[in-house]
Amino acid sequence: MKFSALALDYDGTIAVDGVFDPAVRDAVGEARRRGIVVILVTGRRLPDLHQVAGDLTCFDVIVAENGAVLEFPASGRHVVIGHVPSPAFLQELQRRGIPFAAGESVVEADAQWAGPILEVIRSLEQPLILAFNRGRLMVLPQSIGKSTGLRQALLALRVSIHNTVGVGDAENDHDLLDACEVGVAVGWGSAALRAVADEVIAGTGPSAVADYIQRVSQQPRLSAGQMGRRRLMLGRQHNGDEVSLAVRGRTILIAGEPGTGKSWLAGLLCEQSILQGYCLCIIDPEGDYRSLEALPGVITLGGDDPAPHARELVRALRHPDVTVIVDLSKIAHREKREYLRTLLPLLVTLRRNTGLPHKILLDEAHYFLSGPDVSHLIDLELAGYIFVTYRISSLPAPVRATPDAVVMVTRETDPEETKTLLAMCRPQPCAGVSPDLFRNLQTTEAALLPGTEEAHGQVRRFQLAPRLTAHVRHRTKYLDMPVLESQAFVFTGDGRPGARVRTLKEFTGLLAALPADRLAGHLRRHDFSRWIEGVFRDRPLAAHIHEVETRVESDDPRDVADAIGQAIRARYQTAVETGT
Repeated sequence: MKFSALALDYDGTIAVDGVFDPAVRDAVGEARRRGIVVILVTGRRLPDLHQVAGDLTCFDVIVAENGAVLEFPASGRHVVIGHVPSPAFLQELQRRGIPFAAGESVVEADAQWAGPILEVIRSLEQPLILAFNRGRLMVLPQSIGKSTGLRQALLALRVSIHNTVGVGDAENDHDLLDACEVGVAVGWGSAALRAVADEVIAGTGPSAVADYIQRVSQQPRLSAGQMGRRRLMLGRQHNGDEVSLAVRGRTILIAGEPGTGKSWLAGLLCEQSILQGYCLCIIDPEGDYRSLEALPGVITLGGDDPAPHARELVRALRHPDVTVIVDLSKIAHREKREYLRTLLPLLVTLRRNTGLPHKILLDEAHYFLSGPDVSHLIDLELAGYIFVTYRISSLPAPVRATPDAVVMVTRETDPEETKTLLAMCRPQPCAGVSPDLFRNLQTTEAALLPGTEEAHGQVRRFQLAPRLTAHVRHRTKYLDMPVLESQAFVFTGDGRPGARVRTLKEFTGLLAALPADRLAGHLRRHDFSRWIEGVFRDRPLAAHIHEVETRVESDDPRDVADAIGQAIRARYQTAVETGT
């Protein structure tokens, strides 16, 4: 995922004794010149902060009073999120002789007064909490924390918390680090904070933070090694162990035969990503993912309407918490290919500029990523793709060779596909991985290949987790989608090659048009059933056609061919062709 925003604590992180470190100020300026939003998130009250820090226009936003107050230096906009302290509460503190300072929402005191202040809160039944920051104590409304103000600031700037790095040093920064996609603690700060951080900045003071800012500002994406707190639950192994993936900006490849659960697994990943607030663009060639619209923040473009224009899609994806399904099920395959040759580069540019969408799912990826210009269509450096395919061997080599890719497989029996999958295991040579494992997977199972840390150096076979939304399987995708030229069916006659067909629609059309003498030889050799099984991998249909082909010895070849055509249409007929 793209690195778009940096959230910095003040005291102890970028300031010593209240003094803003000059090296950090320079590093913040450089980061903003690179297009990174920088937000100061502090427990201090604004008047106090301005007095000790001086000019703060180097920040895009200041989140003060531990999340209760926002200030936008460029515009002067001032927002109070928390409510003002209760007069009765302040009067009781004064009556009991407890020294304090009140801000627009926060009430500050020395931490030694925690007990008496808590007693006041209880006696007055106030909806307040205590937050500690080393030797200081802050009293705040129950709903307020550093993440509260940070989320409001990012929302105003249309930047996602999932593109944000947070840096802090003390107890009141736990909430900040936990909210950000990458939480960073300084090495000289709280041991408890360091223990839960994704990364720790070594050093003894703010100059080390300045070096860190300069280093990460030059990176186009958040480091995958930093991320891991947020997980996607895949399922459980038969011994009960959970199988999950860290949400990182990695590319995920989902392979397997048609009808074995690939789209179910992809939809499972989408569901959990959406519910964790990630922005997705789901490119849905056949309407398999429309049920995800039942989840919050999900909209569908296309479908019964025309495919969305660039402006419409960009407008929808400018919101960090919105997922867009691009439903291409009602347009012809050739039009889909042409459309995606425009859409995919647009998404590359959009993610480079805004960090959104966080993830892009492309189903039937082998149909759309062929050709030499794959580097123009997708951004393997920024990654974050989910590619679903039943022909992983047809994906471009650079996609299959992505170093940090996650590879998952549903049932697979084709020797060529199995060979490709075995070659994708890491490290090579990969001993102990048998093709039998792929063949024996049930429709409710999948396997995580070795090569990613979650696989623990082995193939992890697991039962798929349940989904919240319904899974819709559309067989219509196979009627109009062409196979590779080398996989085309060639009708022969008099020992000479004839028409070549690359789609089932073309195939059924010729079955209905060819004379009996051109069909008989194919029927006796079972050419049609072999083609259906070998190319489309539809074994139930192939078995049925094989049985129908045997009738050629007693029935007219034309009647047999008509029965085959009817069987194919019954399985794959589209609503358009039936007139509905």
